[in-house]
Amino acid sequence: MDDIMVRRRVPASAKAEQRIRDILRVAREVFAEMGYERTTTTEIAQRLGISEATVFTYFHGKRELCVRVIEDWYDEIIAAVEEGMPRGQSTKAQLEFFVRTHLRLFLIQGTGLCALVLSEGRARGPGLGEVFVPLQRRYTAPLMDMLARARESGEIRADLPLSLLRSAIFGPMEHILWDAIARQRPVDIERTAKDIVALLWPALLPPDLEVAALRAFYGEVGAALRRVDGRTE
Repeated sequence: MDDIMVRRRVPASAKAEQRIRDILRVAREVFAEMGYERTTTTEIAQRLGISEATVFTYFHGKRELCVRVIEDWYDEIIAAVEEGMPRGQSTKAQLEFFVRTHLRLFLIQGTGLCALVLSEGRARGPGLGEVFVPLQRRYTAPLMDMLARARESGEIRADLPLSLLRSAIFGPMEHILWDAIARQRPVDIERTAKDIVALLWPALLPPDLEVAALRAFYGEVGAALRRVDGRTE
């Protein structure tokens, strides 16, 4: 895998840097439209109006180019999450921000690149699957930090491993994304984010807080019933 991640040395010039940016921009478009298997470096070169040899000046081939495209995309998503995270707000608000941002940025270019990442991320054997492991760790780090802080403060439960909580959060989001890919219809991101957090939040609460919330609820119901009984007497 190490040789995949090594990029060629290129001339340190503004022209070379711009050429790399152009290749990556068009490569992202082509991978999003055609997927990994059907994408060719010839297609990328033709859309740019350059020779395929020029692409190979900067990248060893399609696989290295795809890895770089996905690395850059993940960097953009990670930066958006880290810069926008409302750290002064409650963990619930931060979680809602994370879910909303995840859905929005995974679908921002349509479902093509999203489908590529989800399908290749699940792949086993030869392919891009092994490349996604370090990328996924980097991507989930802000969420794991948020959960760790919330657990230390007692805001969420401490009796379950953080890895399980992470899976519980990403599971519904991945299902929503696969459904968007299959149906090719827009997702109401704001509503979906609120619904996912509304579903997950009670499961994240510490058991004692959950019991306390239930007791308070039953107390309110009982008081309301007593008021009704008093008026009917």
